[in-house]
Amino acid sequence: MEQTFDKVAFKEKLESSSTFPTRYLFKFIVPMGKEAEIIALFPNEEVLLKPSSGGKYVSTTIQKWVDDADQILALYERAATIQGIISL
Repeated sequence: MEQTFDKVAFKEKLESSSTFPTRYLFKFIVPMGKEAEIIALFPNEEVLLKPSSGGKYVSTTIQKWVDDADQILALYERAATIQGIISL
């Protein structure tokens, strides 16, 4: 089952709680072997990887300077194309 995502509400929340430009924290969980796909979304950024205790998943954490809420939304939309991803 695919989750629905209210982009308008999320953008409003970002704009009301952040002053842009800002350093935004992205966190994703991906199946083991999909880490390279996350890294490719964030070139020139440090991507912290932490394998799950069972070894099936990898937690990824990235801090990236963004200019506006639209840039954050675009990155989440691109990440959503990765099979099995969980956005936190």
